[in-house]
Amino acid sequence: IDNKKLCFINTLHRAPSHTEFSHRFMQNVSAPKIPDGDKVDFDDIHRKRLDKDLSELQSLIEAHFVQRKKEEEELIALVSRIEKRRTERSEQQRIRAEREKERQIRLAVSLTKTEICQKNLKNLLSQHNNIYGNVDGAKKQTEREKKKKILADRKKPLNVDHLNEDKLKEKANEMWQWMMELEATKYDLAEKFKRQKYDVSHLKHKTKSGGKSQQPK
Repeated sequence: IDNKKLCFINTLHRAPSHTEFSHRFMQNVSAPKIPDGDKVDFDDIHRKRLDKDLSELQSLIEAHFVQRKKEEEELIALVSRIEKRRTERSEQQRIRAEREKERQIRLAVSLTKTEICQKNLKNLLSQHNNIYGNVDGAKKQTEREKKKKILADRKKPLNVDHLNEDKLKEKANEMWQWMMELEATKYDLAEKFKRQKYDVSHLKHKTKSGGKSQQPK
């Protein structure tokens, strides 16, 4: 036998047996100690564990019902808000409909008033033209033609079809003021004509009586 085999055999003979190995290992491991005092009550431990689990389950159930109640309250509040919003929207639509109806009525009344104002203004214009005719009739033919030209130059074009009620009122007031000015002018001219006629008559009378002729002032 060679040297390597001899060394291996010697090593096997020197290795400890299973019993020796177990004995050596167990010498370093201590056995578990039983607690001193009262005996351990496993039933009590189990009961406490069950009580704990039951308490946790009860807490979960209560939390579930609290959350469910909260969700139901939120749902009721949501339904209430939706109903309130629907009611408010219906009220707003009703108010808008009433306002639109009132606006249509006011528009119809305004159009009617506008037509009436236009008719009255045309009648006023007709009276205005008649006043012009009366002023012209008080003069001689040449003076009448001259006045016609002057009045034609003064005559303002009347375009009232596009005017609203307020503008028609302003136009009517303007025409009325103009007519008052024309009446004043007519009165002044008539007075001046009377005074000149009187002066001419007075001069003729003085001439016939041999007095000096005087120039009219």
